[in-house]
Amino acid sequence: MKYYFQKIKNIYHLFQAILANIIYGFPSRKLKVIGVTGTDGKTTTTHLIYNILISAGKKTSMISSVYAKVGDREYDTGFHVTTPNPFFIQKMLRQAISSGDQFFVLETTSHALDQNRVWGVNYKVGVLTNVTHEHLDYHQNYDEYLKAKLKLFSASEVAITNRDDESYKEIQISKFKPACRTGRPACRQAGLKILTYGYKNKADYSINFNLELTDYNRYNYLAAYSVCRVLGIQEQTILKAIKSFKLPLGRLDIVYDKEYKVIIDFAHTPNAFEQVLPSVRSLYLKGDGRLIHIFGSAGLRDFTKRPLMGEASGKYADLVILTEEDYRTEDPMEICLAIAKGLEKQGFKREHFDVSKHRSKIFDIIIDREKAIKKALEIAQKNDVIILTGKGHEKSLCRGKKEYPWDEEETVLKIISKLKTKICD
Repeated sequence: MKYYFQKIKNIYHLFQAILANIIYGFPSRKLKVIGVTGTDGKTTTTHLIYNILISAGKKTSMISSVYAKVGDREYDTGFHVTTPNPFFIQKMLRQAISSGDQFFVLETTSHALDQNRVWGVNYKVGVLTNVTHEHLDYHQNYDEYLKAKLKLFSASEVAITNRDDESYKEIQISKFKPACRTGRPACRQAGLKILTYGYKNKADYSINFNLELTDYNRYNYLAAYSVCRVLGIQEQTILKAIKSFKLPLGRLDIVYDKEYKVIIDFAHTPNAFEQVLPSVRSLYLKGDGRLIHIFGSAGLRDFTKRPLMGEASGKYADLVILTEEDYRTEDPMEICLAIAKGLEKQGFKREHFDVSKHRSKIFDIIIDREKAIKKALEIAQKNDVIILTGKGHEKSLCRGKKEYPWDEEETVLKIISKLKTKICD
């Protein structure tokens, strides 16, 4: 029943997209639109491409999950939505033309592709960063999820994909039948150009950037590099722009760095944990410091990833606090207990924390996210690193059917201030 309801809803979005294109005059036809999709790395890659094009002197606009930058104005793109509704997209594309832009970088989710919210957008280049364990609540299975992602290639003149990702072996050009802009099946198949980037396998693009954080972001750097080379940007210009690039809000943000560190990151999938946590350990953990990880998993979303997230965290973290993360109408305790199964598989035991310096492989559940953060800050000692994942840049926390204001960085700094005041008193 849910599947058929989604299909009906997708028809509604299609009509919206058609109407929006008509109202705004199919604006993407007058721009070089770059679409970025994938489970992880979409936002960073989108901002990287935007930064490189701007650095190269190209007039460019952008829509990402953090914000939209069109002309000289910034726009909020919503609470938990990466790709906005069709009218907002087409309006921004039209405004970009009015601002004299040549390029437009559009972060594009599998939901937006499947729901036809980006129907009518003509992509000059479409890039797929990876396809890992996420959104299977919506797409039912991995094959359907990948199929939704590949719809981006259907609307692109040039397709670029990660040669090292597991999804690559599933992308068979002989089986891939993209639809052209007029809707006739496979009419663009012969002209579709699929390029690859990678480090482990032979690919069209591969380069060693020798930059900090390349362990975590090197594939995002390479994806952006590949796109911009296709667009004709000189290599030296790209490398210079990458060197000066600052990660988007909520991506490996160090918000406190004194006796211990506090880092905020948007990572919310097993694959993202496998990338960010070992990088944080190698880059920031010193001496006898411990990695303390605070996270949860969104309610009414892919429940199958929860134990996998616990297992990934348990590989790299010393102490873990499981907490709420937009649990919606699900029981947050049940979500945390599902994650805990993965932690237990890694040898973790549930206990209440104390300040013992040498303890590890311990987790606890504190549903209230603010209290969970407070507990981590109370037990933090010199050289410890606390990493909070899952919320990143988002400014709300969904409990039940209501969105509550939430700012991860503000919450951390407020608690630290109170703790310091308490010590002084």
